[in-house]
Parts: sequence; structure tokens; C-alpha cells
Amino acid sequence: MSNRARRPLAVYLERQNLLMLALGFSSGLPFLLAGNTLGYWLREEGTSLAAIGFITWVGLAYTFKFLWAPLIDRTFAPFLMRFGRRRSWMLFTQAIILVALALMGFYGLSYGLVFLGVLAAIVTCASATQDIVVDAWRIETARDADELGVLTSAYTFGYRTALLAAEAVILLMATRIGWNSSYAVYGLLMLVGITACLFAAEPAKSVARKNETVLWSGRGAFDAVIGPFIAFFKAHGVAASITMLAAISLFQLPNFLMGPMANPFYHDLGLTKDTVGAVRGTFGLAAVFFGVAAGGFLVLKLGKVWALVVGGSTQVIGTIAYAILPYHHDPATFAAIMAIDNFGIAVAGVTLVTYMSSLTSIGYTATQYAWLSSVYTVFGKVLKGFTGAMVDSIAVHTGLMGAYAVFFIGAGLLGIPAILLFVWVAAQRRRNPAETG
Repeated sequence: MSNRARRPLAVYLERQNLLMLALGFSSGLPFLLAGNTLGYWLREEGTSLAAIGFITWVGLAYTFKFLWAPLIDRTFAPFLMRFGRRRSWMLFTQAIILVALALMGFYGLSYGLVFLGVLAAIVTCASATQDIVVDAWRIETARDADELGVLTSAYTFGYRTALLAAEAVILLMATRIGWNSSYAVYGLLMLVGITACLFAAEPAKSVARKNETVLWSGRGAFDAVIGPFIAFFKAHGVAASITMLAAISLFQLPNFLMGPMANPFYHDLGLTKDTVGAVRGTFGLAAVFFGVAAGGFLVLKLGKVWALVVGGSTQVIGTIAYAILPYHHDPATFAAIMAIDNFGIAVAGVTLVTYMSSLTSIGYTATQYAWLSSVYTVFGKVLKGFTGAMVDSIAVHTGLMGAYAVFFIGAGLLGIPAILLFVWVAAQRRRNPAETG
């Protein structure tokens, strides 16, 4: 038995895992500040549900990041070459996010929704680029599959902690100092990632690639842009690859669709920011940590694909559970449903990240993972823009609270096709492990 296996808790205190925790926090922090949390702020300012839904399209940057991932994979950020390929882009994007969030806080809606939306778009573009290099750093730093699992777990803890900070703690803060000041403070929290990046080492696998074919040559451009896709389909087989990509693209539809409507829903229920923030920071936080641990446990005990089946099922249940709240939204019921949902999202997230990480090939790490993470967001990011209009159209027939209930049930059920596809992938893997990753 390895030392790592004998001391499972101590391993998380190792230098690179602590750095991964901080970088995961830096990746997660901007995500909701330009998305669902922004929707809470806008709803309080009287913005319509339809407009809140449409502004979430700034998050499409996360879906299309694979388009510029080959450039990020093969180049250095301007003026920061001495930090290395991965770290230079981390520092560059983290600085942009810090400034853009601070400006969102400083100006707010003073110049209208479009101006605030532009700043949110800058945040998401820089954040999506940061994700490309942080994911590459995580995968390239790992020396083996076990270490990749530990780094992924540390990343997920950091990422989920940032999400909770950006959807729970900020509500408590906004009640006391206002949304503008809160966003400015959260911009400064990007210093966590900047500090971690300064202390991190450039991955040896990235340094070893310094003599590869240059991007600007014909061969280099072809290898950077087309090579990752050829390598992926060659490694996993065409039929299996298509099935896996379809399953990945549908897997988190429940989470994506319910996300933009959750905060406006709480507002329309009459729940205070203090109540929502307190529940998220206690029951929600505990559920996330249990979910992350459960996700890692499921991967070890069931394997990556069957763990996805369980993770997807918990996510479906958590989303549908919100349909209870329009009729029973006492504090105990609210806390229980949020805990169920956060647990399900965390399990689904860990299992999906672990699975997608295992599908990449060294040499194309950043581009392949960016492509896979784009695949898993594409349908959800596009459809979530229509969620406000969906609720409004249903409300004509059922009333606003009834519309929310119908919407959450429908969003949850959309997760079932992905579960069935992963069951098929698991069955195929038993027959021919070489074709399914």
C-alpha cells in the first residue's frame, strides 16, 4: 500500500493540492457573479425574468472556449512569458477578472443593463480562459491517475467553496453594504488565485513541450486545431466517442436550466437574502462537502461511468424537489431541499469532471478538456437564456408559483436521457473496454 493510500487526509495538505484548492476557488468565483447571483441583483432592481434569462447568454463564453483553447495551449500571455505557458495565462486572466468585477461593483446599473452586461461578458470570457489553463495545470501536474483524482477533488472543493461564497456569503454582505460594494470586494478575492499562481510551479509536462512544432507553421496550426479531435476519436472509437459526447452534453441540463431562475424564485417567494444566504452557508455548504466526498467515493467503488449514473440521478432528484417550495416554503423545507440539491449537484460535478479528465491525451490537454467542457455546457447555456421566458409563458396558465413548480419538474426530467446514455456506455465498456474510455 502506498503512502498516499495510508494517509488519505494528509495528502490534501501537500503543497500542490493546497495550490489546486486555491486555483479551484479562483476558477469558481467569477462563474455565478456574472450569472445566477447577478440575476438576484437584477431582480431586486425590477428587471424582468425574460431579461434575466437572456443576460445569462454572456456565459456562452464557457461553451465556446474550445475555439481559442488551441491558441492558449500553444502560446504565452502577453508580457508574462517568464512565468511559463500555463501560469502566464492564469495571471493575465485573473487580473482582468479582478478589474472587471471591481468595475461592475463601481458602476452597477448606473449606465444601464447593457453596460453591466458587457462587463459581465468580459468576466466570463476571461474566466473561461482561466478555466482552460487551470484545467491543463491540474491534469499536467498529476503524475498518475491517483494523483489526478486527488487534485480533481481539491479543485472541486475550491470551486464549490467559491460558488457558495458567490451565492451565499455575498447575499449576507449585500444586505449590509449593498450589491455594488459586495462586487468590488469579491473582485479583490481574485488575489487568492493570483497568489496561488505565483507560488505554483509550471507543470513539467508543459515545460517539456517547449520545442514542439510552432503554432504559426502549417503543420503546427493543423496539429493544434485538428490534432486534438483526431486523437480523441482515435483513442475512444467513433461510435463510442459520439455516444459519450452526447451523454456529456445532456448531463447537467437540470442544473443549467434551474440556475438562472433559482434566485428570482427565492425573491418572488418572499425569502430574504439573509435567509437564503444563511441556509446556503450552513446546510448548503455541508451538503456540498458531503457530495464532493460521495462523488470521489463513488468513482473509486463503482468506476467513473456508473458513478456518473448515480450522480446524474441525484441531480435530477434535487432539481425536481424545488417544485415543492411554491406550496411549502417554511425554513425547514427550504433548508432540506437546498441540501438535497447541493448534494446532487456536487456528486454530479465531481463524477463528470473526473470522467472528462480521464478522456484527455497528453499533448492536447488544454484543448481537449476545453472542448469536452464546452460540449457539456453547449445545450444548457443556450437553453438557459430562454428560462425566464419559459416561466413567464407558463405563468399565464398556472400563475407565477405554479409556473415555477412546472418549470423545475421539467428541468429535472431533462437529465434522464444522459443517465440512460451513460448506462449504455457502461454496458459497452464491459464488452470492449478499449473503446469507451
